Amino acid sequence: EQRRTLDAYRWGLVPSWAADAAIGNRMINARAETLAGKPAFRTAFRRRRCLIPASGFFEWRPAARGKEPVYVRRRDGAPLALAGVWEEWRSPAGEPRRTCAIVTTAASRFMAPLHDRMPAILDADARRAWLEPQAQAPPDLARLLDLLRPHPDDDLLAHPVSRQVNSPGYDAPDCIAPLAQLEL
Repeated sequence: EQRRTLDAYRWGLVPSWAADAAIGNRMINARAETLAGKPAFRTAFRRRRCLIPASGFFEWRPAARGKEPVYVRRRDGAPLALAGVWEEWRSPAGEPRRTCAIVTTAASRFMAPLHDRMPAILDADARRAWLEPQAQAPPDLARLLDLLRPHPDDDLLAHPVSRQVNSPGYDAPDCIAPLAQLEL
């Protein structure tokens, strides 16, 4: 049955053919430029596309004391819809595990001082197209790849945040509290 649902998946795509789930540790992002051809992602791109909702995302920029975490979000505070792909992998015991990866694209001018890549952020029209289940043939897939471009610069804000964001055991709202506003 083809319907849209909200579900929780584990970040780090494990292809259905993988011998071990540990491969997912290296598959957190899928490059838009190689999505259609890379064996780990091509079937998921054709058949299992998803949106990953996010209030924002983190990048690390060089700073005097090492790398500094920076939180990037929409200027208006609305959630982001990140292009994603997902797979279902079965453990040797037969237990299913649904996993996903965020699709990335080249950095916009805004993002370039932070990183050379950024998540592919989809607007409303692009979200509908990305989730269209019938889009599996090469011409349709080429149109989908065209959606995976840098997000408009004037729509994003960034600010440095506490280094505590890098601690897996620390989960509190102040992880995204601004230390200062960045001018990128």
